[in-house]
Amino acid sequence: MATEVKVPVLPESVSDATIAAWHKKAGDAVKRDENLMDLETDKVVLEVPSPVDGVLKEIKFKEGDTVTSQQLLAIIEEGAASAAPAPAPAAAEEKKPAAGAQEVQPKAEAAKADAAAPSSTKPAPAGADALPPGARFTAITQGIDPAAVEGTGRRGAVTKEDLVNYASGKTAGVSGGARPEERVPMTRIRTRIAERLMQSKNSIAMLTSFNEVNLGKVMEMRKELQDDFVKANGIKLGFMSFFAKAAANALQRHPIVNASVDGNDIIYHGYADISIAVSTEKGLVTPVLRNVERMGFGDIEKGIADYAKKARDGKLGLEDLQGGTFTITNGGTFGSLMSTPIVNPPQSAILGMHAIKDRAIVENGQVIAAPMMYIALSYDHRIIDGKDAVLFLVDIKNQLENPHRMLLGM
Repeated sequence: MATEVKVPVLPESVSDATIAAWHKKAGDAVKRDENLMDLETDKVVLEVPSPVDGVLKEIKFKEGDTVTSQQLLAIIEEGAASAAPAPAPAAAEEKKPAAGAQEVQPKAEAAKADAAAPSSTKPAPAGADALPPGARFTAITQGIDPAAVEGTGRRGAVTKEDLVNYASGKTAGVSGGARPEERVPMTRIRTRIAERLMQSKNSIAMLTSFNEVNLGKVMEMRKELQDDFVKANGIKLGFMSFFAKAAANALQRHPIVNASVDGNDIIYHGYADISIAVSTEKGLVTPVLRNVERMGFGDIEKGIADYAKKARDGKLGLEDLQGGTFTITNGGTFGSLMSTPIVNPPQSAILGMHAIKDRAIVENGQVIAAPMMYIALSYDHRIIDGKDAVLFLVDIKNQLENPHRMLLGM
């Protein structure tokens, strides 16, 4: 029995998707729930699993094609045995060679393959053919055996960045004079990120205010209560939950920071749905923790850990990324000391965390070393005045420097 595989139902905000990769080819045996292909939307990469056990009989679209919601992707013959693959869409359109042209056709195809291959005097290393185009080009031009490189991509895949980093560590072994270049199209996610950043730049009167926070008491609390917290919640107490809870409390007291602009109207949100910026190999994504004002520290930590794992595994769903009234981003994980984060429309503000550094401060008339962090609030100056932004940051600072206030809702 033939079973159709269709594009999943996409939300209204996502009009179409691009076929990023096929993990099976026509004629391959497949198992129920086995991933057949990856679909890349503007926001996330979706896996399309096989609905049944059987054989992938026909593929309707090739990698790079654009598809829409519920469009037919492939046909699976349920319960069939593996057979010779059906022709791919591009190959099916090619005309069969005329009689006597059997010798010419293979030569022509070989010439096409040679022309498409990157120019290099080096033979392609073993395993290079299995790499994506950008990574394959790097492996060939640098003469790198992909098997010798530790992959950081999905499921341990070797990426172009892995190969570049590997090559830079053994520059003495690379022949001089080679100046390879390549042009690769942006992924849909990267294109969407670029569009959103330009939208933010061009449509928001953005300003950034700064403050600094002494995290000494937060660090003491984490050290003192860490073991008990792990026993009670099954997860470690991190820094992000303190910032998320402090932000949720401050948003309740400064509702304009939690508001958004819609035409000539201001929409006030009576809840704190906080987007937590997570870095992935394809770019920055912002899954949403909903109703953080009602969440305890354990729930916040579990929610963040779940999103981080889903982001690493490429399992984030569109529903995980939609909505959000405020964003927190942590450049400190990469060593950033200070930055001006960009507001994510239609939100009106974003809080930036940074690296914790021991600095000399004056406390009770004495100069001491304290673990300090610069925090930044970028905001839409159309509706948020400088006073509101400064008071919001001071509220965050007071809570983090006196973390027991958060427990008392102060």
